[in-house]
Amino acid sequence: MVARLCLDTHEMVGEFDAAVEEVGSMTAGLIPVEGATGPEWDAALAGHSAEERAAARVYTLPV
Repeated sequence: MVARLCLDTHEMVGEFDAAVEEVGSMTAGLIPVEGATGPEWDAALAGHSAEERAAARVYTLPV
């Protein structure tokens, strides 16, 4: 699995192996939203299938 870091504008600014400890630390205790199917995700997730986008787990990090 891949973890992608996006700004609140949905612009992708980083991509990581989702299995690394840092990703687990950043998302610990957060509840994801299932799916990234809206048009706001089109640029960040270009090239991903509708099925992949529907299966995405979207975490919002408190900053």
